[in-house]
Amino acid sequence: MSDAIGMAAGVIWEYLETNGSASATKISKDTDMDSKVLQRAIGWLAKEDKLSFETKGRNEMISLK
Repeated sequence: MSDAIGMAAGVIWEYLETNGSASATKISKDTDMDSKVLQRAIGWLAKEDKLSFETKGRNEMISLK
């Protein structure tokens, strides 16, 4: 499972680097990633201090630091 999370973290990193900030829902839809794996990978990247989070209205936007 940790391999899948690590690979998902890489996909998220590349997505955010290419597209800029996005919500977890948009990342999930655009990458066709399972939401549980997506959330775990976001947690991994957040723990490594690689992500920034900003609330815009009702959405939480995720971006690279």
